[in-house]
Amino acid sequence: MDGTEGNAGQPGPAERSHRSSVSSVGAREVQLKPKHQPYKLGRQWPELLLRFTDAPDDDVAMDEPSLQFRRNVFFPKRRELQIHDEEVLRLLYEEAKGNVLAARYPCDVEDCEALGALVCRVQLGPYQPGQPTACAVREKLDSFLPTHLCKRGHGLFAALRGRGAKAGPGEQGLLNAYCKVKEAAGGDSGRGASLSTHYRAYLLKSHELPFYGCAFFHGEVDKPAQGFLHRGGRKPVVVAISLEGVHVIDSREKHVLLGLRFQELSWDHTSPEEEESVLWLEFDGDNEGTPVNRLLKIYSKQAELMSGLIEYCIELNQTSELAAPQETVSGPPSAASSLPSSAQRPQLQRQGSVVCSRLQHLSTIDYVEEGQQIKRVKPKRTTSFFSRQLSMGQGSYTVVQPADSLEQG
Repeated sequence: MDGTEGNAGQPGPAERSHRSSVSSVGAREVQLKPKHQPYKLGRQWPELLLRFTDAPDDDVAMDEPSLQFRRNVFFPKRRELQIHDEEVLRLLYEEAKGNVLAARYPCDVEDCEALGALVCRVQLGPYQPGQPTACAVREKLDSFLPTHLCKRGHGLFAALRGRGAKAGPGEQGLLNAYCKVKEAAGGDSGRGASLSTHYRAYLLKSHELPFYGCAFFHGEVDKPAQGFLHRGGRKPVVVAISLEGVHVIDSREKHVLLGLRFQELSWDHTSPEEEESVLWLEFDGDNEGTPVNRLLKIYSKQAELMSGLIEYCIELNQTSELAAPQETVSGPPSAASSLPSSAQRPQLQRQGSVVCSRLQHLSTIDYVEEGQQIKRVKPKRTTSFFSRQLSMGQGSYTVVQPADSLEQG
């Protein structure tokens, strides 16, 4: 776990009700490093907001940072499964739950129900068949499921629904999952029993989400040109960066637009002095059956922060890989380490899953190199603009050769 200093960009429920902040116009959290001194960062807070956010001057002047205890982005998921302290597990569980309920972690309905069922077990105790359980779930539905799955009736319909009314789709799926939650073998299953098993189960399920444990940044991307006038504009996105890769998430639709492992991308950023602050992501793509290299342009004042975090995550992963052979000779694996790792567990690949990339909703730039010139085409180029990437021997990202059939623009 690590300290995080930020404003109310992601406040707790108690803070949301009474606190106004630049969070509504773009200010975000800053994870502290061991060398950071919170007091000094607090003194520099207005300067940081002006540098890394689009907040108006009046909001910057009124904003105050808050010191929050949050998960360290650089803490490996496999080590979470080795934790036995129930209070630490609870903190990790509470943070993951908050991200799921706020839809910062986009989840398919099935996964929301499975995770929500574990929250029901933690808050309501073991499942008890009958109407009281259904009523308890209904009354606190938004404590178990994200808001968009808690659709309830309003007005007269809601008043006439009554306690015996049939549960809605979200409720029924949650109740079905709740009754399947398994209790720890040989242990006390009452409400006062240890909840470590259920905290751990929630974390293990959350680990299946490719952006679990990430740091969030905010920006915009170009929309694909539509209509006769080719009008596009921009859409707000959240960029989630973890030890495993980068995900670009549609802020409004709550689904993934692009997901890339570090082995699959090359990147760089442009500073505000050069032009608008931008994070560039380059990756392999396809255009009408032809392999291409694509560039995605993410507009954000936090581009420099994102670029630095990507670089640090890659360096950290490489260091961990070098140290891994030494760990294997230290002794037999523990029970926790024998659990399947995130790399071994199957990733979510449902058709239409919210965690699958939706490249058709992005506007990318394709290039090709011919001779001494790099020309924009309707697709590709042979060499990367950016030197910042994993070596080709370690990743699957490859350059593509120019094709004579490509249409140049």
